[in-house]
Amino acid sequence: MRSILKTLLACVAATAASLASAQAENYPAKPIRFIVPYSPGGSTSMVARLIGEKITENWQQQVLVENRPGGSTIIGTQALAKSVPDGYTIMLVVNSHAANGHLLKNLPYDTMNDFVPVATLVKTELLLDVTPSVPASTLPEFISLMKSKPGQFNVATIGGGGVTRLMTELFLMETGTKAVHISYQGTPPMLTDLMSGQVQFIFDTPVTTLPFAKDKRVRPLAVTGPKRLAAFPDVPTFTEMGMPQIDMNVWFMVIAPAGTPKPIINKLNAEINRVLSLPDVKNVLAQQIMEPFVSTPEESDKMLRAVYDQYGRIIAKAGIKLEQ
Repeated sequence: MRSILKTLLACVAATAASLASAQAENYPAKPIRFIVPYSPGGSTSMVARLIGEKITENWQQQVLVENRPGGSTIIGTQALAKSVPDGYTIMLVVNSHAANGHLLKNLPYDTMNDFVPVATLVKTELLLDVTPSVPASTLPEFISLMKSKPGQFNVATIGGGGVTRLMTELFLMETGTKAVHISYQGTPPMLTDLMSGQVQFIFDTPVTTLPFAKDKRVRPLAVTGPKRLAAFPDVPTFTEMGMPQIDMNVWFMVIAPAGTPKPIINKLNAEINRVLSLPDVKNVLAQQIMEPFVSTPEESDKMLRAVYDQYGRIIAKAGIKLEQ
């Protein structure tokens, strides 16, 4: 009897695998819905449309980018969670997807179990910028200055649990410094107050820092990542300064509903990676000081779980509460 049951289970598994393979072979047979849980006009929409247009050209099926902002990305993410796991609905997420699982109570989905990573898309590092009036020209000098005046420096971040806030808390924890946190709704007012000296330092993306750094209205002291940026050749990395543990970047990833057939996930992953290798795509990303972030679904999953755990530790230790 046990032998018969094993045989039946093996047959079921083989049939399921065969059906999944057939689905993937015919995929895509209709347009693909690509949710972006943010308002149009930002870098997330730009990247989604860039990738979507190239996939459309190659597969001859429309990739329809759909902006679904609101609720700290809950609206768009819930729409993905409720969609059929057939590869025809995918979504772009950023760092906040991992942070929200720790910050938001009673989410209508399980951040780590209701979705499956398809591929990473891009990444960009973070710069530590100080206001020009701060009498420190190097990272060690700035840290020493902060330690000599505990709690007398203001730091600006965007939102309650965004990557700039998480990076700020990581920096303060690892350097043993203190600062007064001021939350902003967007980058322009944050940069305005940095340049005027209302806040003394921020963590920001290279593309938004660049024009102000060129005009010497802000002073970058260090950058995350394994190497210096071509746009900031004189700015050392935290690793160069002996602080490799201070490392966090901005990343974009594509996810799908849990249960999406693995052959379809693999087919999407291969196509996205093909697009990221195109010279014109690389050129557009380079203009935004972004790098293609090529990975397998398994590597994407491993990364997501690692940052989910890292963000959880930072949020718990810093006592961060989402500001709404």
